[in-house]
Amino acid sequence: MSSRVTFTELTDGHGHTILSATPGPELAAHGYDEREYAAAGRARRYGTASSGELDELASADFTTRILVRRPRDDADFNGHVVVEWFNVSSGMDAAPEYTYLAPEFVRSGYAWIGVSAQYTGIEGGDGSVGMAEMGMRLADKDPDRYGTLHHPGDGYSYDIFGSIGLALAGSDAPGHPLTGLTVRRLLAVGESQSAMALTTYANHFANRHNAFHGILIHSRSMGALPLGDAGGPVDIDEAYRGTPVRISTDLAIPVFVVQTETDVLTDFRYVLARQPDSPRLRVWEVAGTSHADHVQIGEYESMLGCPDPVNRGQQRFVLRAALHHLRGWVDDGTEPPTAPPLLVTDSGAGHRFELDEVGNVRDGVRTPCVDVATQVLSGVVEEQVPRICVLFGRTTPLPPTVLADLYPNPDVYLEQYTAAADTAIGAGFVRPDDRAELLADARTDLVADADAFR
Repeated sequence: MSSRVTFTELTDGHGHTILSATPGPELAAHGYDEREYAAAGRARRYGTASSGELDELASADFTTRILVRRPRDDADFNGHVVVEWFNVSSGMDAAPEYTYLAPEFVRSGYAWIGVSAQYTGIEGGDGSVGMAEMGMRLADKDPDRYGTLHHPGDGYSYDIFGSIGLALAGSDAPGHPLTGLTVRRLLAVGESQSAMALTTYANHFANRHNAFHGILIHSRSMGALPLGDAGGPVDIDEAYRGTPVRISTDLAIPVFVVQTETDVLTDFRYVLARQPDSPRLRVWEVAGTSHADHVQIGEYESMLGCPDPVNRGQQRFVLRAALHHLRGWVDDGTEPPTAPPLLVTDSGAGHRFELDEVGNVRDGVRTPCVDVATQVLSGVVEEQVPRICVLFGRTTPLPPTVLADLYPNPDVYLEQYTAAADTAIGAGFVRPDDRAELLADARTDLVADADAFR
């Protein structure tokens, strides 16, 4: 497969358009540049033949966009480019993985590139989480900057993504987004709808394209995004029904899957697609986490209109560790640590999590906020709430009487929390570089507030 992609820097208009509720690191202070490019080429669309193999149906021209955040100097670059499949569930492009992973990018020297792989990111649409007001065409938002962009439909998205990946492999040609950097590895990442797309990409396109060296799939459903058609967006509902889809055992590259409680149960039902780890597959299910959380929404939490505070679990630390392990896996074959799945039981009335004495789920990847709990952190909301609130889970403070029984005083709590943090770091589920931020998450204030009940 040839890349067939040319890049043209976008400099007119009002600056890049991407949905983000929380600011990332100050790029210039870390020696990073940010630029946006049009990416133009010709992509192919596929269907499934009777043999189960892909059958090429058509080809079409595209001009999409990529957003590039990269070290200025090769000396500060670790050789790895993280390529994020932008998420379009809101009706416009968003980069949830960048939000979670950006601290790891800048301290370790990754380059990050977000790709408008799907139709909705360029042409607009209703999205799938009840935020249709977001879904304008990029060309309508900023015609001076985006007027040349055109997407032929989600049936072409997989080939668009792979073609751009191949074209990013490194070049000193003038105008190339990574000019001056010595590129060694490309890692594909994506969350939610993008994770479902990358599930399809891994199973049907990764070996065909040979563009990426590893894939991080975060928060997928039991199914996968369909191949799609020309002229419009894919039907994401197909990823929630039908036969469960597992990651192919014939992959030539490692795939790392990170799942939250919401993904394992609720209508995502990943529990039905569970499969054992292998030399090319690792799955971590993270206790106390939801599909999206407070890290993604920050100070705009109240705008969601959810009846309870959204989930405040610690998946950001686990994701950064997963990326670090994926990097080592593709570099020298060092496999990441394994973890048991979240403990799920089925009494005949459906799957449910097995909970501990305070109400947090058992097993899975553990972090201090669930092992030394001050709150119940859940990714499952069973009440009738808007879809967006289902995705953001909930946080329920433990009663002061319970906290008083668990912790004689804040010092004891902090000692236990610190020990749990060091256990997670020692197990490889949290990066040592995140220790200070992890300890800053400790809720000594809640324990102190329980003094009157001791």
